[in-house]
Amino acid sequence: MKNDKTELFEKLKTAKKILFFTGAGISAESGISTFRGAGGIWNKLKPEELANFNAFLKNPDMVWEWYQYRRKIINETKPNPGHISIAEFQNYYDEVVVSTQNVDNLHRRAGSKIVYELHGNIERNYCINCGKNYNSPDFNFTDKAPRCECGGLIRPDIVWFGEYLPQDVFSASEKAAEECDVCFVVGTSAVVYPAAQIPMLAKRTGAYLVEVNIEETELTYRADLSLIGKSGEVLPQILEEVKKIKTT
Repeated sequence: MKNDKTELFEKLKTAKKILFFTGAGISAESGISTFRGAGGIWNKLKPEELANFNAFLKNPDMVWEWYQYRRKIINETKPNPGHISIAEFQNYYDEVVVSTQNVDNLHRRAGSKIVYELHGNIERNYCINCGKNYNSPDFNFTDKAPRCECGGLIRPDIVWFGEYLPQDVFSASEKAAEECDVCFVVGTSAVVYPAAQIPMLAKRTGAYLVEVNIEETELTYRADLSLIGKSGEVLPQILEEVKKIKTT
């Protein structure tokens, strides 16, 4: 396993564009490791039984209540040092893009400006009939599935099982991968496709690929550098070195 940071820092000296590809691991460090409360009703149901369109049509109130439960957890959490460090990279590079599989909006809350949400955003919703967009606060956290003024059901703006990733977001992530000089893969095994194509595209097109995870993954031996540890500890250390590189 490659864990000598010397080459990484050499790359970061001359890099112009940085891509962070993030997954559930970085959010887990903020306390969003699971959406299942101990002894709760959700322990009896699999996510795929709730996070799909047919389940929503069959029992919209139950699916909506599950997402309200998830929103409550997310609203009570804060971005961690990993999120914040990623946002701070913006101070030192021409472009810093975040392509994330997470739906919790923590990257934006940390200050990241270019965030491509491959699986949607739990704070957004839209009408399944007319497509009108709604923000979660509009509903005052009701547990009943709300309806649009047109009468249509309003669903979370999440990519459910069996649905395609938003093509514009995926294409923008591909473009960022093709153009980046360094790609950090943070808190994800990067094996869920098609999202996992992003870091491999970055590597194929010449980017230096860095994995940051708490354990080895299938990506470990394909990365140029693999750093085992929490992103909230590893990324601030790298950021401190970047500050030295960019101010000398």
